[in-house]
Amino acid sequence: MAERNDSQERTEQPTPRKLQQARERGQVPRSRELNTMGVLLVGAAGLLFLGPAMLEDLLALMRWGFSLAPGQTTDTAMLSLMLEEALVSGIQAIFPFLLMVLVAALIVPMGLGGWSFATSALALKWDKLDPVKGLQRVFGVRGLMELVKALAKFLLVAGISILFIWSQLDALIALGRQPLSASLGAAATLVAYSFLALCAALVMIAAVDVPFQLWQHSRQLRMTRQEVKEEFKETEGKPEVRSRIRNLQREIAQRRMMEEVPKADVIVTNPTHFAVALRYDPESMAAPRVVAKGADLMALRIREIGSRHHVPRVSAPPLARAVYYSTKLDQEIPAGLYVAVAQVLAYVYQLRRYREEGGEAPSMPAELPIPDDLRRGP
Repeated sequence: MAERNDSQERTEQPTPRKLQQARERGQVPRSRELNTMGVLLVGAAGLLFLGPAMLEDLLALMRWGFSLAPGQTTDTAMLSLMLEEALVSGIQAIFPFLLMVLVAALIVPMGLGGWSFATSALALKWDKLDPVKGLQRVFGVRGLMELVKALAKFLLVAGISILFIWSQLDALIALGRQPLSASLGAAATLVAYSFLALCAALVMIAAVDVPFQLWQHSRQLRMTRQEVKEEFKETEGKPEVRSRIRNLQREIAQRRMMEEVPKADVIVTNPTHFAVALRYDPESMAAPRVVAKGADLMALRIREIGSRHHVPRVSAPPLARAVYYSTKLDQEIPAGLYVAVAQVLAYVYQLRRYREEGGEAPSMPAELPIPDDLRRGP
């Protein structure tokens, strides 16, 4: 039977596995506006802090270049060496600024989506070369959104730039009346402040673009209900596989439980339907603890292992049922059974002493005090 159309709608949020697979393919949210803002902001800061020293080095390089002797300009070998020296000096002058911008260009994109490097994103995809799909991307909804964003950016940046130039018009005109060194310094300061003004505009654009990119990324990775079900099956496994795993876990737990039976102080039985192995160490336990328990065939195995290792066995049906139903494996017995279990352990210790030293044989208490709320069965 065909599936309903609403079942094919991508209405479900992407699962962690879906997000991880997308990251492995290099599909992470990115914002070009955030990257541009970060690089411009770091560039403006670099000009403000490193601009004077960088300008001084470049001016010194220019003075050196214009102060060449006439004989040096005709020597080809000398000019090559001087050009190489000038190039190295120029790179050294602007290297700290370029390094700051490079680090910003590498780190700022990690602010949205984190670090992601996927070689699959570099593979050639023929569907990207399809002109029909390309036109659909250009004239589709996404293309329209990009056009609106571009126009909004242009208007905002242009408006702030006009306001900045208008506010600094006197300073710009005054540059022509200043000496070369002072005018270059003032020009560098104006350029840095213009960068900061542009960054202010880009901050507003990035504040809108970053949430939009996160929403769009989540929207692109949305899943249908059927995809969620299929992923759950792949992740958790098929029902028969999960059943097999549970059986193996149960067998391992039972094997470990049987290994604890020889360490028990006493085995309390029903006498045939239930068996509970108890252990008590006054130095490490606040109360006796259940190290093994079982019913029917499991109870038989507990009794057999206890017999092979000479673990005392006591037939106390009400106590066996009460401990079996009220206490989980490797847990201490409830406070309501302290007196009954204490009487059983006292009998076992007396029996052990009787077998070692002789004397009068101890007798098992005829009636063990079992609270009504812990009693099970007749």
